[in-house]
Amino acid sequence: MVEVLLAALILVCSSVSCGSAGGYTGLPALGGIYYYQYGGAYSGFSGADGERAQQLDQRFYLLKLPIARAAMAVGGCLLVFPCVLILVGVLGVPWHFPAWLLIECTLYIVIAVGTVPALYYFLHSLLSVYNSSVCKEREQLYQSKGYQGFWCSLHGAEIAAGLLGCMAAMAYLLSAGLAVRDYRTVHEQKRKPLQV
Repeated sequence: MVEVLLAALILVCSSVSCGSAGGYTGLPALGGIYYYQYGGAYSGFSGADGERAQQLDQRFYLLKLPIARAAMAVGGCLLVFPCVLILVGVLGVPWHFPAWLLIECTLYIVIAVGTVPALYYFLHSLLSVYNSSVCKEREQLYQSKGYQGFWCSLHGAEIAAGLLGCMAAMAYLLSAGLAVRDYRTVHEQKRKPLQV
């Protein structure tokens, strides 16, 4: 259940990166509360600045989109895997086929080890987007109009996704150890003579 929870949180945190097609200028298109919260559509932007902000928002969004989609795909796969293992356990496969637990252990180790380069790629790719000229120009444009929060640095959800990925890797290593222990237990139980 811990693996399911971690995977769901990774999926949610990853989806934040591709949640909006634009920054401030993309919000008024949604209408309602966003319009008033930010002081009206294009407040502080006029003419060429407004168009430039919109272009930069769109380009920045497109730079982050592949990374966010990849992270969401990994989160989805991490969510499906423990659910399948729960189903396998409910069906009693480990009792009837104890070698399954060794296969499960191997899969846990592969996923845990594979998570490390995936996290590196995720954070490295995001940092390269934040170091891009598009992000720097976007940050300067928004700061010139007095808007805060458009900085070129990792935000909380992206940092949380990275930390949750580390926790998931540790959980999978722990699960690998538990699978080996369960294999030994099942093996010993099957060796005992049946008591009538």
